[in-house]
Amino acid sequence: MSEHKFLSQITDISKVITPIDSTIRFPEVLQVLTDKYGNAIDIFCTLIKDSQSSAEVLERIRSSKRPAQERMALLKMYRRCVSPVLDTETTKKIKKIKTETLIETYGNTFKPIAKLKNQFSDLPMEYKYALAALVGEYDTRGQLGYQLTESFFDWFEEHFRDRYSIEGPRGAGRDIELSELYPDFKQSYPCDFVIKRITDEEILAVGFARYDSTRGGAQSDDRTGGNANKVEKAKQFDGFTSTQLKLVFLSDGPGLMHSDTWKEACDLDGQWNGRVRVVTLKLAEKRITSQWLESYK
Repeated sequence: MSEHKFLSQITDISKVITPIDSTIRFPEVLQVLTDKYGNAIDIFCTLIKDSQSSAEVLERIRSSKRPAQERMALLKMYRRCVSPVLDTETTKKIKKIKTETLIETYGNTFKPIAKLKNQFSDLPMEYKYALAALVGEYDTRGQLGYQLTESFFDWFEEHFRDRYSIEGPRGAGRDIELSELYPDFKQSYPCDFVIKRITDEEILAVGFARYDSTRGGAQSDDRTGGNANKVEKAKQFDGFTSTQLKLVFLSDGPGLMHSDTWKEACDLDGQWNGRVRVVTLKLAEKRITSQWLESYK
């Protein structure tokens, strides 16, 4: 089997993917989310009751005196209940974007305060369950990816602890920029992990981890371009600063079984004369080897 195009010769994709299951199922998740957001929902109802306009509700939510975690929960509720065009990423930037600017730009989309007061004056428990579910819908986004990365780190350290180190955040955390590893590299190039030889700390590979529960269509197309760009940037840098750099794309999950996603993985695997490898957890032992890591000197 060709090492450069290893993935394309796999006939049963299901045999190489790793199902990671840590999601709380319905209806159990309703109680979990209500416990998490119940207090914020009560605060949201009180803010509506005590405010004279929908804009005032937003002003009071975005107060710097309010705890950040509480403020984020309330902003999610504001988006769901008052103005869906106000994305949370924008509204959370209380130091960079003034509330007055948001009101001026999007105020015409706000649900009237009279209607809000009528709807939230005595919110039924079943509505609280529903609102908690809406607000917490994406709370576990990224968690499966963190678990995938942690499992890969555990495997790597068990197999290579005497020869190589692996560094990077196991969960949520700041990515490693390639410019931190190579000062001559001037572009943005965030990596999930870096592999080094222990004896001299020579950088041998950088990696990117992604767990796909499901994926296809435009999402897969977007990633195809992003991964190809990572390879191209690494090749260009290696052209004027010789390195031993290899690229590891740790990609796993049922989403790989989508034909477009699998094709993208197969096309990516083996690029740059074999310096690029796409692996799943089940393929790591066969594909991430000392021979490969030490090659391309």
